[in-house]
Amino acid sequence: MNNIDFDKRHIWHPYTSATHPLPCYEVIGASGVNLTLASGEEIVDGMSSWWAAVHGYNHPRLNDAAHKQVDAFSHVMFGGLTHQPAIDLSKKLIDMTPDGLNRVFLADSGSVSVEVGIKMALQYWACQGRSQKSKLLAPRFGYHGDTFAAMSVCDPVNGMHSLFQKTLVEHFFAPAPQTRFGQKWNPDDVLPVREILEQHHHEIAAIIMEPVVQGAGGMRLYHPEYVKACRKLCDEFNVLLICDEIATGFGRTGKLFACEHADISPDIMCLGKALTGGYLTMAATLCTDEVAEGICASEPGVFMHGPTYMGNPLACAVANASLEIILEGHWKEQVSAIEHQLIETLLPLSRYSSVADTRVLGAIGVVEMKQAVNVAEIQALFIEKGAWIRPFGKLIYIMPPYLITSDELATLVQAIDFAIGRLYPD
Repeated sequence: MNNIDFDKRHIWHPYTSATHPLPCYEVIGASGVNLTLASGEEIVDGMSSWWAAVHGYNHPRLNDAAHKQVDAFSHVMFGGLTHQPAIDLSKKLIDMTPDGLNRVFLADSGSVSVEVGIKMALQYWACQGRSQKSKLLAPRFGYHGDTFAAMSVCDPVNGMHSLFQKTLVEHFFAPAPQTRFGQKWNPDDVLPVREILEQHHHEIAAIIMEPVVQGAGGMRLYHPEYVKACRKLCDEFNVLLICDEIATGFGRTGKLFACEHADISPDIMCLGKALTGGYLTMAATLCTDEVAEGICASEPGVFMHGPTYMGNPLACAVANASLEIILEGHWKEQVSAIEHQLIETLLPLSRYSSVADTRVLGAIGVVEMKQAVNVAEIQALFIEKGAWIRPFGKLIYIMPPYLITSDELATLVQAIDFAIGRLYPD
C-alpha cells in the first residue's frame, strides 16, 4: 500500500469524510513559498498553511532558533518553572500589542486561546460577585475555533458547528456588520448590539469578535467603525471586549493588529497562527491588569487553566525569531505590495457571471462564487497551474506568505482565473 492509499484508508484529515475523503497530496519538501509534491510538482502556497507560515518555509532564522533551543531543552513544565524564551516572548507581545494588554497566558492552539479568553471573562465577573454575567455576545458569521466554548460563539446558523447546537451553551448573537471596509460608515450597523446590551448587559460577560475581518465564517471585510462602536458600548454597559486576532494578527490586514484599524484596545486579545511563523503550534491570550487582578480577587484566587505544553520553550524560541522578523517592519511593504497587486488582478475576476463578489484587504484576497465549489475538482486545476489554494463553501481565497514575489502571486491569481473559466464558463 503506497502512502496516499494508506492515508486515504486510515488517516482522518480536517473537514473531510472518513469514508469518502477529499484527495490529499503528499508534500516532500517546502522552501520559501513553494511546496514540493511527491508526484514532482512544485506549487506556490497561497494559504500560508492556514494563514500561519507568514515568513514562508524553511526560513533560516526560524530554523536556527529551533536548532539552538532543541540543543538546550525542548520542553519543561510551566507550572512552577519559567525560562528565557517565554520571558522574551511575553515581553515582545506586551510591547507589540495595543496599550493595556500587560498579562500573557501562553496557550497551545488558537482554539485554546479563545477558550482561555472566554474563561477569563467569565471568571472575572464571577470573582466580582456577578456570576450572572455568564453569556457572550458575538456578531453572526463569526468563527472562533473548533473546541466547545469556541464553537459556542461561532455563527449558530451558518457556522460549521450547527450539528452541536443542542450541546453548546447558548449565547447572544447580533446581526453581522454590513458596512464593508472602505465604504461610508452606517451607524445603524451597531444598533442591534446596543439593543441586546440594553436588555441583557446584566447577563453578558463580554463581546467577542474578529476585528475587521471575519475569517472562516465567510471571509467578510467590514468597517473598523463597527469595532470602535462596540468598544464604546462595552465601556458604557460594563462588558468586556475580546478581540480574536488569531487570523488577523501580525500584519495580515495591513496593520500589525486588525483592531488598530479602529484605534482601540480590547480587554482580552487572542493570538495564534502566525505567532511561530507556522513552525509549531502555539497561541497566546493577553489581558489587562484589571482583568488579571479581578480574576484573582476572590476564591479560588488563581486562573483555572493550565495546558501541559503551556509555554513550550521550543515554540517560544521560534516565536521569538518570528516576531523579530515582524518587528523589523518589512512586512509593511510586503503586505502593501500584495494588496496592490491583488486589487489590480484579483478584483477584476468579478467579470465572471459565476462570481458573486471579489474583495481584498492587506494580504487577503477573496473570490466569492454564487455557488459552492467542488473542492476536489478545482484543486486539481489549481495544481495543474502550479498553485496550492484551499477553497471552502463558495469561497476561493488566498492569504499567501508575506515574502511572495510578484510572479508567484501572479501564479495564484492566474490559477484562480483559469479554474473559474474552465469550470464556470460564461
